[in-house]
Amino acid sequence: MKKIQVTDVILRDAHQSLIATRMRTEDMLPICDKLDQVGFWSLEVWGGATFDACVRFLKEDPWERLRQLRSALPNTPLQMLLRGQNLLGYRHYADDVVRAFVARSAENGIDVFRVFDALNDLRNLETAMKAVKDNGKHAQGTISYTTSPVHTSALFVQQAKALQDMGADSIAIKDMAGLLTPYPTYDLVKAIKAEVDLPLVIHSHSTSGLAAQCQLKAIEAGVDRIDTAISSFASGTSHPATESQVAALRGTEWDTGLDLSLLSEIADYFREVRKKYHQFESEFTREDVSVQINQIPGGMMSNLANQLKEQNALDRIKEVFAEIPRVRKDLGYPPLVTPTSQIVGTQAVYNVLANERYKTITNEVKRYLLGGYGQAPASVDAKLQKKAVGNEQVIDGRPADGLKPELAKLRADIAELAQSEEDVLTFAMFPDLGREFLQQRAAGTLVPEPLLPEAETKDRIIGSSVATEFKIDVHGETYDVAITGVGDVGGGKRKLYVSLDGMPEEVTFETLGEYVSDKTSSGRKKATEPGHVTSPLPGNVVEVLVQKGDTVKEGQALIATEAMKMETELLANIAGVVQEIYVGKGDRVTPGEVLIEIK
Repeated sequence: MKKIQVTDVILRDAHQSLIATRMRTEDMLPICDKLDQVGFWSLEVWGGATFDACVRFLKEDPWERLRQLRSALPNTPLQMLLRGQNLLGYRHYADDVVRAFVARSAENGIDVFRVFDALNDLRNLETAMKAVKDNGKHAQGTISYTTSPVHTSALFVQQAKALQDMGADSIAIKDMAGLLTPYPTYDLVKAIKAEVDLPLVIHSHSTSGLAAQCQLKAIEAGVDRIDTAISSFASGTSHPATESQVAALRGTEWDTGLDLSLLSEIADYFREVRKKYHQFESEFTREDVSVQINQIPGGMMSNLANQLKEQNALDRIKEVFAEIPRVRKDLGYPPLVTPTSQIVGTQAVYNVLANERYKTITNEVKRYLLGGYGQAPASVDAKLQKKAVGNEQVIDGRPADGLKPELAKLRADIAELAQSEEDVLTFAMFPDLGREFLQQRAAGTLVPEPLLPEAETKDRIIGSSVATEFKIDVHGETYDVAITGVGDVGGGKRKLYVSLDGMPEEVTFETLGEYVSDKTSSGRKKATEPGHVTSPLPGNVVEVLVQKGDTVKEGQALIATEAMKMETELLANIAGVVQEIYVGKGDRVTPGEVLIEIK
């Protein structure tokens, strides 16, 4: 009799998939005693976007979260998702940083490391996998599942065998987009189990509505473990419900042995918790079989929808969905998982909104085409590569081989704020964001983003007797708007706090008497001339690359901006002299406003 083991993802991937990774530690700890009694093979609690969300939005120390969960779950192995040489960031780190991060993660409580690479370039897993083994922990080698002309069962079997040779303790099939269907799942599991004598795990999102069926076929084919989510955070772009799968297997040769009554109590708890985060719910996290056509993971859909809303271009989302497979083909069919999902998705948005393919090419696409993320699964488009990187030398070897040790410099750069090695690693993952977090901690000013009440009351609007919740139509799309507060910022300007489709926003208005038609809402001039440099997407300035008075060439990079966690260089449309620079590092920018003026 083969008992199927269960890894529950309620504390990581489930809320990452459904409420933008916003669950706070204070809502995890009260239920940990019951979670610890269930008998899960492991609980996934860390990694992925949780580290980013803790620092960026929740203003929690992610390392302290891990320590608290370790203390509250003494009997259950804790698991994390690690992006190989990318760790938890969006670039490759030097080997010394990878080794240090794995060591500190193990010391703080991680028992199982699910290690993957977005391109399935297994060279990018070597250092992390060895570090896991050196720290005496479970190394789970991972195959990022996707479909394309080059992704075959034979290729995935070959990768599984290579991971076994690398020292993997188990193998995971990571179906992040919900692309698996039941019968190919059966065949793939059979093929891997025939060649690899290691426990095999299936991780499949319910985006297409097929994941539960895929898991049952995988079990019939010999899979050893399944990933599920407590039902109150299951289905849609999350995972099959734990209780449903436990019930489906009860009384069979694969019976999990888990207690349905206890699981039901845990589900009741999280059902109430989820209500607190209603503002992060999205229609784009529902089940949608169209993922089988466009291959876009649910979380990626949400990001794209929010980005296009900022542009008042949500009506063009179907164009973006159609463009994504074309960009993916141009880039050699990378699986759409972090960070390649952001790389492909953001480039598709640029292509659509510019009404011209590759008019603007993000820095990450350039880095990708230079081999900076590893080897593409198939050949990339030669014309695109030439346009993006010219005659620059493409990296053939393991990208991290070209990186010098960086941990000592990181320690020195953040020495005035870091209280531990963990702080240094937080800074390493997200330098600007990490420094800001540590500065706020030192100043005692860490404040998490607000959670909106379930029902906003009118008394938050001074003297209001009019509707504070209503719908508006823009470009054929309907938006739910709730006004949650107002404030006077002086100078004839007023700040309005609103919830737009459940997401909190701030809007600053000028009174009609002071409205200036040639300026944007930020007060900057509108771009009207070829020498006016503007951004094609909303974002933040990462770096200004020129100074006032500089002579620049047409096509020269002037500003680096970040949008959707991807960097892009804004280029000069004309040759000339920089007359004015209206932005600095960290400034928010929106399309249509002049950032630099050239004459």
